[in-house]
Amino acid sequence: MTERLSDTARKTILDPLLEAGWTLDTERDAISKTFKFKDFTEAFGWMTRAALWAEKWNHHPEWSNVYNRVEVVLITHDVDGLSALDAKLARKLDSL
Repeated sequence: MTERLSDTARKTILDPLLEAGWTLDTERDAISKTFKFKDFTEAFGWMTRAALWAEKWNHHPEWSNVYNRVEVVLITHDVDGLSALDAKLARKLDSL
């Protein structure tokens, strides 16, 4: 079962993501980031690759795409906040 990040785990897990450009939404207990690409095709290709990982891990982002920009919000709805799954998917999205 997925659990919400503990206070101890939050610092260890979230600090590297915040340094990589993710921002914390304390009202929702979520993280977000805007990814920018050369054009729509690159943005959509990235979203397709990301979707494969999200489906594999059964953890789906909230996201929107406008031309070369993809805005991503990660939150684990089952725990109404951040879990290790969000950090795992954030790291994968950064690596794509």
